[in-house]
Amino acid sequence: MSTDVDVTYVESPAPGHGRLRPRACFGSDVPAVDLDGDWRFRLAAGLGDLTAGFQEPGFQDIGWDEMPVPAFWQLNDYGKAAYLNIDYPFPVDPPRVPDANPTGEYRRGFELPADFPLERAVLRFEGVDSCFAVWVNGVLLGDGKGSRLPTEFDASRAVRHGRNVVAVRVHQWSAGSYLEDQDMWWMSGIFRSVRLLARGLEDYFVHADYDHVTGTGTLSVETTAPNARLSVPELGLADVDPAGPYTAAVQPWSDEAPKLYEGELVVDGERVPLRIGFRRVLVEDGQITVNGRPILLRGVNRHEWHPRTGRTLDRETMLADVLLMKRHNVNAVRTSHYPPHPDFLALCDEHGLWVIDECDYETHGFESLGWAGNPSAEPVWREALLDRAARMVERDKNHPSIIMWSLGNEAGDGENLAAMAAWIRGRDGSRLIHYEGAWRSCAYVDVYSRMYAGHEEVDEIGRRVEAATENPADDAHRRAIPFIQCEYGHAMGNGPGGLRDYQDLFEKYPRLAGGFIWEWIDHGIEQTDEDGVTFYAYGGDFGEELHDSNFVADGLIFPDRTPSPGLLDFKKVVEPVHVTVAADARTLEIRNLHHSRDTGYLRWEWNLEAGGVEIAAGALEIEPVAPGESRTVAWPKEAVDPAADAAGDGELWLTVRGVLAADELWAEAGHEIAWGQGRIEADAGADAAAAAARQAATSAAARTPEVADGVIRLGDATFDAQTGVLRSIGGIDVEGPRLDIWRAPIDNEVWGEHGPRHEPLNSRWHGAGLHRMHHKTLGVSVAENGLEVRTRLAAAAVGFGLDVLYRWATDEAGVLWLDVVVDPYGAWTVPLPRLGVALTLPGEYDHVEWFGLGPGEAYRDAANGTRVGRYRASVAELQTPYVRPQENGNRHDVRWARITDAAGDRGLSVLGAPVVDVSVKPWSTRELEAAKHRNELRPDGRIHVHLDHAHQGVGSAACGPLLPEKDTLHAAHAEFRIGFAEIDGES
Repeated sequence: MSTDVDVTYVESPAPGHGRLRPRACFGSDVPAVDLDGDWRFRLAAGLGDLTAGFQEPGFQDIGWDEMPVPAFWQLNDYGKAAYLNIDYPFPVDPPRVPDANPTGEYRRGFELPADFPLERAVLRFEGVDSCFAVWVNGVLLGDGKGSRLPTEFDASRAVRHGRNVVAVRVHQWSAGSYLEDQDMWWMSGIFRSVRLLARGLEDYFVHADYDHVTGTGTLSVETTAPNARLSVPELGLADVDPAGPYTAAVQPWSDEAPKLYEGELVVDGERVPLRIGFRRVLVEDGQITVNGRPILLRGVNRHEWHPRTGRTLDRETMLADVLLMKRHNVNAVRTSHYPPHPDFLALCDEHGLWVIDECDYETHGFESLGWAGNPSAEPVWREALLDRAARMVERDKNHPSIIMWSLGNEAGDGENLAAMAAWIRGRDGSRLIHYEGAWRSCAYVDVYSRMYAGHEEVDEIGRRVEAATENPADDAHRRAIPFIQCEYGHAMGNGPGGLRDYQDLFEKYPRLAGGFIWEWIDHGIEQTDEDGVTFYAYGGDFGEELHDSNFVADGLIFPDRTPSPGLLDFKKVVEPVHVTVAADARTLEIRNLHHSRDTGYLRWEWNLEAGGVEIAAGALEIEPVAPGESRTVAWPKEAVDPAADAAGDGELWLTVRGVLAADELWAEAGHEIAWGQGRIEADAGADAAAAAARQAATSAAARTPEVADGVIRLGDATFDAQTGVLRSIGGIDVEGPRLDIWRAPIDNEVWGEHGPRHEPLNSRWHGAGLHRMHHKTLGVSVAENGLEVRTRLAAAAVGFGLDVLYRWATDEAGVLWLDVVVDPYGAWTVPLPRLGVALTLPGEYDHVEWFGLGPGEAYRDAANGTRVGRYRASVAELQTPYVRPQENGNRHDVRWARITDAAGDRGLSVLGAPVVDVSVKPWSTRELEAAKHRNELRPDGRIHVHLDHAHQGVGSAACGPLLPEKDTLHAAHAEFRIGFAEIDGES
């Protein structure tokens, strides 16, 4: 095996040779041959291992394997995927790449019918990673780079009627790899579709402007064919000169009303369908406006991903993303960090999503070198960068959903970026230009963009009091333009927290145009263990020399596209309509945050619950609220009398929901858009009885403990006389409860830099020994009204800890009450992960019913998507399957819980005083922390119950700011109370 061709193109900074000029991606009725399917394939180890003559039509590839196209070879048993966030997986020596450069050699035979016009033949590749050369019938057509961008070659001199052979060499590494250091898996191959088509119309550019003052749309279509004709029936245009311009009263395109006008271009018998959306994008008074109205971006960053096929997606998967986004109140997408498959943009046009289309460009690995040699500032790379900008703009220019072009991501700064911006402005002045890396001056961009700015900084920017730039002219420009968080709310593992605080700022200050959560989906690669259990692999699972572990799993949806609790929290936070239930005034406030849509598309429903049991429900007539307006209305009158009648049946909660009144393209009628909930009455009925029982726990009516044979009996409970630890309640075997401050660290604690020493919080916790605390009994004393146990909780080799006092008592109703008093001693330098008690129960008690927030998990700074109600689930269903196992499944503000067998007949009842956080697991915290993947977790035969007074907030510090003080759990004096009672089938 040896090379027989010139491969100098691999390390050339040039974007390619022999390529046709970039143009729009569009369909037509020209003849085409789809070349997707199985290709013959061989993986060469490097340039010295290439197959001589493989491109010749007569080459015998009978012994070669088959590789699907489109696909990545690393996901088809060739080579291994590798994950790095910032660092390059090869020496940074541009434009050189290693000799060990895996190269895929592809061959495909195809038949060309006799009526195919050979003189117009074009071979089009939608995406090849990272560099390739192509031959047809042994004739070299050229080579190309720019993995997520299309490349076309003139094939007219090579194709023939009948049998043809296309051969492609794909190199894993190339000079282009230095421009593609995005935070994702490094994978290679022909991963998007390939077609041979008869090129007819070369290109067109739809210009569809909208004047919101007059309601007039202005249409002209720029074409490369002087004889092209245009028809748009809905606008009364039939067989006209596309250049126009033509004016008409139109309905504008927006995310809320994505009106598309169907049209057609006809050129020499070729028919090209058009979908036209009229809109005008501007910066006005420091705000992003579309069609004359300010917009607020409720966005996500979206990589293309599927757990089995990687960045090769079919239309059904792309549609699933769009529908999930729309159904969770997402209205904007940043295509991080490359142009997506063009079908995704067509779906955004159709369903209504604002899009920041981002160039296939990132050089983050140069940051550790002080940006020395960064292509953004090196003249030798300018052609390649301008080429990438042009190919993005030309391909995607006809999509009305795109309101900004982004120059790329995390590529430092430099004149090449300014040149890209200038070229784009010259080609398309109808959209804004974005690039976060220019934030220090914003000299060549139209929006001030930041990543992971904390709440305080965002507040300053909203007030326009942020620190000045070095250049006064740049400073004046930056203060005059809108601000977005192109990345915030890092959704890695359990989180993100603090989203409500950000959204409140976005809605408060007109300058703040919203932001984009990082990111949409966890990039886990589906694997199956020897027991047939599915799990998702991440960095390091494929033997990478360097890797960034599970940092690739940081999305709002899991790899299988199941929504995470973070997405449900985000949906509530960014509701386009706010519903406030004011119990004292017995009113509802409806606030419409839409930019142009009134609330008439919603149907209003309400229900009233007492102690979590519905006692009344109905519909509510609310006149449509105009965009940007609010309306206050009275409670539904049908709820007032039932509320009064149910005053003795527990907490009363009124919930009002705004649901779709009719089917939308993206959801059916009845889909919930917004909701609000308010408590009507405080302690009454069952609440009053529970309050009385709690008071009785310390009254003279409390039972006196009995001591015999090393056991203390208090009512139906037994305790170890030496340690004072609870052993049973009635017939239920109990281990604990004892004070617990440790939780399996979440990703935001494992990653991220906390505190003055810039150590991840988990490292600081381990340094303080919080994961290995020891209990020391200091005294057990029996009194007339109960039992007191004094203990100390501390770790080996440290001089600080917690003094803990447990007070046990029973009341006349048989409830066993525990009061816990905690006082820290010594010099604490770290916050607490959690503060509560832990106990275990026999494995048969594997179902939980509770009254509190639900149905999903919630933490102090991430509880927006839950509401007060009565819920039931199995212990298995209570677990949240994060890609890397970690603390999860907490139910917040629980009034009471029943931990029972499947029938609900036997188990343990838990009472909050007034509330407690509850999590129930089939494995211990130690086992949860030790597991690296979800398949490693196995039930251990006990049910592990955590009853918490408080948790440290979850935040988003894996790639974001530190937790705010209000969400930090410090070691401080604390007191809390929890009640226990046996459920024996009759209670």
